[in-house]
Amino acid sequence: MVSDHLVEEIRARAEIVEIVSEFVSLKRSGKGYRGPCPLHGGDGPNFSVDPDRELFKCFVCDEGGDVFGFLMKHLGLEFPEAVRQVGVRVGIEVPEHDDRREDPYAPLRGALAFAAEWYAASLTEPRGEKALEYLKHRGMSLEDAAQYGVGFAPDEWRGLRDAAIAQGFDEKLLLEIGLLGTSDHAAEPYDRFRGRLMFTIQDLRERPIAFGGRILDPNSDAPKYLNSPESPVFHKGDVLYGLNWARHSMRREGHAAIVEGFTDVIALHRAGHEFTVVGLGTAFTRQQAQRLSRYAKKCYLIYDSDSAGLRATFKTADILLRAGMHPMVVTLPQGEDPDSLIRRAGPSAITELMDDAVDVLERKLQILGKEGYLERIEGRRRAFDGLLSTLRAVSDPALRDLYVTRAVDGLGVRRDTLVHEIARGKRRERTRPQDTRPKAGRRNVISPIERELMLLLVRDGSLVRRARLLGFEAHHLEDQMHREIFEALVGGVDGGAEYIDWSEISPSA
Repeated sequence: MVSDHLVEEIRARAEIVEIVSEFVSLKRSGKGYRGPCPLHGGDGPNFSVDPDRELFKCFVCDEGGDVFGFLMKHLGLEFPEAVRQVGVRVGIEVPEHDDRREDPYAPLRGALAFAAEWYAASLTEPRGEKALEYLKHRGMSLEDAAQYGVGFAPDEWRGLRDAAIAQGFDEKLLLEIGLLGTSDHAAEPYDRFRGRLMFTIQDLRERPIAFGGRILDPNSDAPKYLNSPESPVFHKGDVLYGLNWARHSMRREGHAAIVEGFTDVIALHRAGHEFTVVGLGTAFTRQQAQRLSRYAKKCYLIYDSDSAGLRATFKTADILLRAGMHPMVVTLPQGEDPDSLIRRAGPSAITELMDDAVDVLERKLQILGKEGYLERIEGRRRAFDGLLSTLRAVSDPALRDLYVTRAVDGLGVRRDTLVHEIARGKRRERTRPQDTRPKAGRRNVISPIERELMLLLVRDGSLVRRARLLGFEAHHLEDQMHREIFEALVGGVDGGAEYIDWSEISPSA
């Protein structure tokens, strides 16, 4: 950590007007300075900098703070890094561990930047003709590809490798950042991405940190999508593709949107919805939700309308609610994704669907009603349980109260009953048994009966729901790993009790 004394010394030497002026044109206005807000991308002189108080304030997006806060909000930095950057500007060394004025990952970043340029160039060459045709079919021009960092990885075993080595990049470096792969069947490392449309994943400073590749050959046995593995500069659970372009629009519009694919992000940006991002990895994470919450408090979920998309929508919504965001569900026409819908019906089609978006709790109640759960006692009991994960996830007190009121009305249960059940789940999560004995003193003895029970539950999801309805809880299991697996089976370790399998719901509901 940076000492308070050093932080205050750097703050005292810093000229906020000088630092902010590196990012926005400021003009004198009375005792302060005014200009367009760089945080939400405004045009008018609504962004004010007070040199006497060393503070900034935007009167549109309502962001404000000191010189460190400005760099944190504008560049997405953590506090220590913001202090370091200001310290460099005022000539004060920050001696925490290692002073990172020299980026220790500069060689990695150099290799990633080279790869991004090589993939982009390959798209314009004769070998990129099929990739370019695919983009045109998607309504994307070569100029669009350049703007959004789209390139092409030729179907060659060592095209990138040979080009990178010729430029002096070390093979071990290329392996470390996942540009190359190895195999027992190959004598030398080979290109990890081959025959793929390439999407450059960037950090908030628009530096390449990883890649996502979509296979172009429909008959290939290779995975349809392939992302870079984790590296010192890329942690997929923290990253949102498109956030570097979207964050200013999020602040300006007051909301974000999450889709399922790279091309969906680009299609929505081209259609004017520049607040759109997509997560990386198999599921949306808490870290990604926390990053989004820095820029907006409302979020549209624009997932496929099939059963898998519906389940993913509700899981992501719960994660967003825990981060203090308000998720809205956009229902796409069956068989459509945002990209195909925009190409077929134009940008106004997606705009109209977003205007008709429904709050996630309201969407669950709609589905429960259409599926007949609210028509009989047994169905209402299951519906009660099916709403609990969302009700327990809400961190905003006002929204939680509104959700409880709506759930009481929709289910026909007493308010105190519902509030008690929500609180009980939260208490159970806080008091989950933990094995605090030293590792050396633990005995890893697992009951054969417990092991057989877990095998049955993993194989048959209906048994999990039945066990929960009978009152079986994770703490009834002795083994910590089994408790974690059981919690994952019933909706995740965050206390979500979701006895309705939303992926079994009819997509037309």
